[in-house]
Amino acid sequence: MLGWDAAGIVEAVGDQVTLFQPGDEVYYAGALQRPGTNAELHAVDERIVGHKPRSLDWAAAAALPLTTLTAWELLFDRLRVPYGRKTGSGTLLVINGAGGVGSVLIQLARRLTGLTVVATASRPETIEWVRAMGAHHVIDHRQPLDKALKAIGIAQADYVASLTASDRHLPAIAELIAPQGAVALIDDPEVLDINPFKRKSVSVSWEFMFTRSMFETPDMIEQHHILDEVSALIDAGVLRSTVTSSDGPINAANLRKIHRLIESGSAFGKAVLTGF
Repeated sequence: MLGWDAAGIVEAVGDQVTLFQPGDEVYYAGALQRPGTNAELHAVDERIVGHKPRSLDWAAAAALPLTTLTAWELLFDRLRVPYGRKTGSGTLLVINGAGGVGSVLIQLARRLTGLTVVATASRPETIEWVRAMGAHHVIDHRQPLDKALKAIGIAQADYVASLTASDRHLPAIAELIAPQGAVALIDDPEVLDINPFKRKSVSVSWEFMFTRSMFETPDMIEQHHILDEVSALIDAGVLRSTVTSSDGPINAANLRKIHRLIESGSAFGKAVLTGF
């Protein structure tokens, strides 16, 4: 999604704010019920704001919040992979590994879990990118995923992160998912028949990072904690930004240019605009 990520400096705070003060460098993804970040100034709830990674410039930091929150929640909240504990075995399949969410998800899984990470990509540049993000193996999502997984010697995946074309890949996912495995998705298929998962007792979850802010859930402040934790991991060199291009200031012409890039289907990582 465009027009939600931001990194900037706090100009002013309300009288109930306790986490930040004017002059703080922050990053966040905003909330759907408020105007987005194509504007120069934004009002944002402190519970969904993190302290910007000190080691990143503004563009690299602005590339992270929305996809990072999505990837983190998908991996640790929806798929329920234990955070901070290296598991002894297990495989995670990331469908569309070169996208914004996939680029972060691969890093989180590779650096913070003991899972074998298999990512899908189909072009030389995206294959190279997902390997750089930390994928152990890469398979082509233009082929049936169950057959492609077996071709690299992996019979099944314990976890599947389906980030695009979930309805098209559903038959293959049903074949390759392990009994009692877990599938999480972020896209919006018109229909998704999950009956094929019943015989394997597979758990199916949706991830939508705006849920906490939209409904002001009791744990809404978790997004503040996630962003601060990611800042620490970035500054420690564990994770890296996924920015792949910085295309000038925020104006109508550059916004159209970025939208065309995203709509072309050829983008990978994150594209960023900086300043006005």
